[in-house]
Amino acid sequence: MMRITIEIDEKKVRKIIKKTGQKKMSPALVQALDEYLENGRRREFLAKVMEGKTDYAATNEEIEDLSHLGR
Repeated sequence: MMRITIEIDEKKVRKIIKKTGQKKMSPALVQALDEYLENGRRREFLAKVMEGKTDYAATNEEIEDLSHLGR
């Protein structure tokens, strides 16, 4: 764990707290960062699947159904 000091727009912090359902700023920001990183991993995986660079077996329809997860 690392403690840092950063400046963030207060409106953005309030939106993050509301969207995450957390009551405090620190847990809300940690959750938002975790979700951002997970979505990035999903996008990278889906890009590899779409490019045929993996042995993941799925139909085009199944892949398209999953592609909304990366947005």
